[in-house]
Amino acid sequence: MSRNQEISQEIDAINYCILIPTYNNHKTLQRVIDGVLKYTRNIIIINDGSTDTTKAILSNYPDLEQIHLEQNKGKGNALRLGLKKAESLGFDYALSIDSDGQHYPDDIPLFIEELKNSSNKKLLLIGARNLNAKGMPRKNSFANKFSNFWYWAETGHKLQDTQSGFRLYPVKEVNQLKYLSTKYEFEVEVIVKASWRGVLVKNIPIRVLYDPLERVSHYRPFIDFVRISAINTWLLTIAILYIKPRDFYRKFKKKGFKRFFKEDVLMSSDSVLKKSLSIALGTFIGISPFWGFHSILSIVVAAFLKLNKTISFAFSNVSFPIFIPFIIYGSLKIGGLVLNKKTFRLIQIDSDFDVKAHLIQYVVGSFVLAIGLAVLFGLIGYIILSVMSKNKAQVKHG
Repeated sequence: MSRNQEISQEIDAINYCILIPTYNNHKTLQRVIDGVLKYTRNIIIINDGSTDTTKAILSNYPDLEQIHLEQNKGKGNALRLGLKKAESLGFDYALSIDSDGQHYPDDIPLFIEELKNSSNKKLLLIGARNLNAKGMPRKNSFANKFSNFWYWAETGHKLQDTQSGFRLYPVKEVNQLKYLSTKYEFEVEVIVKASWRGVLVKNIPIRVLYDPLERVSHYRPFIDFVRISAINTWLLTIAILYIKPRDFYRKFKKKGFKRFFKEDVLMSSDSVLKKSLSIALGTFIGISPFWGFHSILSIVVAAFLKLNKTISFAFSNVSFPIFIPFIIYGSLKIGGLVLNKKTFRLIQIDSDFDVKAHLIQYVVGSFVLAIGLAVLFGLIGYIILSVMSKNKAQVKHG
């Protein structure tokens, strides 16, 4: 039995198919299909409204699953259709390969082997190209670095190549997600949202060929760059406002305060000073009058100041509901003292109620209280962490 036949059996064993989205790539399409056929006949071809001889070429493969669109709707739309078709046919994984000839079908075994060896089967693999290879367009290298930065900002994970179209998708997981994009930006949106869902996204090295005589690229530098930037801006907004606070909250809730304090505070590699400043920052934001934005601010400001985001987020929750009346009362009381008001009373809604005066009193007092408690909690944290750090060092060297 040949090695290709062995790989073919392995592909079938893991319930796997190949997606080939194509649009006006008649020069290379047949070569790509024939290359894939060495490994499997589980192929889904999505003809995205091609106006060249694509239909005639595909007529030579009547036994392969084909989707024909009358009009060009974009690569993202083609992939989404292909992934839905793969699920309807019962496949668990789908590997997409571009039809412009840049990818080597002989690299398919790399994805199969990585999937077989991975303990985490919720896996999305992206073929990492050598962006310094001879013939690699400079615009590709810049666009990829730009996209890599956005991916890191949105997920907290780093990738070498986020734009390669040679990918392994876990079909059910990615089809459960909701998407906005239908063109090239889909390949950014899907990996970000998959990562948010808990799918492991990673790179594996692949070869790439850019032949200027054969390859036809439909990437439009300006409009597609704008579209990709727009989807990244939206994804980053979601990440800041929802995903990052959600993840920190889930982590804190899962561990509980005692385990969280032990693992994320005591065992953190950050210095005692950095941890204490993170406690102070979280406390300050938690007491401040920015209701509804405490979690977001604690993470964003901590990241900006290069403090411990996890600790800052945890202590921003100091304003538990049961403490809110005391925080408001304390803020009003302190605000009255700072503003040198002769009398102090709790807010009363009556004819003499002055909204502006009481609001100013509360805001001023809130910030003063926040600063005071931040200093207090920070100092207490510094003392406790210093003592524990010394005891730990003595035990280690004792």
